Amino acid sequence: MKKALDRTDQRILAVLQEHGRMPIVELAERINLTKTPCTERIRRLERDGVIMGYRAELDPEQLGASHVVIVHVTLNQTSDNALELFNEAVKRIPEVQACYLLAGQFDYMLKIRTLDITHYRRVLGDRIGKLPGVQQTHSYVAMEIVKDDKTIAIRNYGL
Repeated sequence: MKKALDRTDQRILAVLQEHGRMPIVELAERINLTKTPCTERIRRLERDGVIMGYRAELDPEQLGASHVVIVHVTLNQTSDNALELFNEAVKRIPEVQACYLLAGQFDYMLKIRTLDITHYRRVLGDRIGKLPGVQQTHSYVAMEIVKDDKTIAIRNYGL
C-alpha cells in the first residue's frame, strides 16, 4: 500500500523534477521549510522509493540520437515464458529507450533512438527482428517530437 503524500511532499517532488540539482537550502526556502525537515523528507521519499534516482537530461541532437522510431511488435506467442524472454532480451538493446507491453492489436511498443534511418535499419535487422518470438514489426518514423516530457504531473494523480 502506497503512503499518502502531503502537500509539502508534493511540492518537494514537483520542484526536484524540474531542478534536481537545486541546493537543499534553496529547495527548503522555496517550499517554506527549514533545511533539516526538508532533508528528512527527501531521505524518506528516497527510502520509500518515491524518488528513484537523479539523472541529467541530455540533448539527443548533440549525442547523435535524434532519430526516433516507434515500433509495434507482434509476437508469435504470448505465454509467460515468451514474454519473459522478450523482456529480458529487449532490455539489452541500448537504442531501445522505452518498451511497453500492450493490450490490443500489437504485443509491444518500442521507442527507438538512433543517429539516422541507416542506423535504425541496422538495429531493426540485427537486433529487434532477432528478439525472441518476434513474428512481425511495424515501424513509424517520428517526423517531429511535439512533446516528450519525462516529468509526472504530481497533483493530477490523487496524491
